[in-house]
Amino acid sequence: MDYMTNFLPAHPEEKKRLDALHALGILDTEPDSAFDEITKEVTRLLHVPISTISLIDNEREWYKSRQGLQMREGPRVIAFCSWALLAKRIFIVEDLLKDERFKDNPYVTGDPLLRFYAGVPLYDWGSRLPVGVLCAKDVKPRTLSLKEIETLLVLAKEAENLINNYRLHTKNNSPGGRYP
Repeated sequence: MDYMTNFLPAHPEEKKRLDALHALGILDTEPDSAFDEITKEVTRLLHVPISTISLIDNEREWYKSRQGLQMREGPRVIAFCSWALLAKRIFIVEDLLKDERFKDNPYVTGDPLLRFYAGVPLYDWGSRLPVGVLCAKDVKPRTLSLKEIETLLVLAKEAENLINNYRLHTKNNSPGGRYP
């Protein structure tokens, strides 16, 4: 896994960001239909085969929800979402094969042969730091329309609400982590 280890971006407040992520209590929890509805909408409305709600830990990106992927997590060092965490609103790469940062990425050169990526950072409300990303991935290069970008931003806000309400509910309520 030497790919881009020298180029892996870190958030300027990485330790605080990781503390905020762990305080949410959502890592390694069971799949949840509320999160799955969002990723299903991303794949349907943006016409992409892959969508995830990814939470970015120190060493991995863990998928709270995923469409079009079998794996539950992947190494952070090759995660496009590590880059998306640094974006203010949205991070888009229309052709991963033509981007110097990603052309040799194992997800581009091997299965699933990705060519397109768009990700919106998801923020922890308490710290105001990004803890995850809602993303859309495709096996062909593409350009999102303004309407598709707006759609992704709206769905990301829904995912962010679920993540933050998850913490509030588990802190104030029952075990099992469900929210109303």
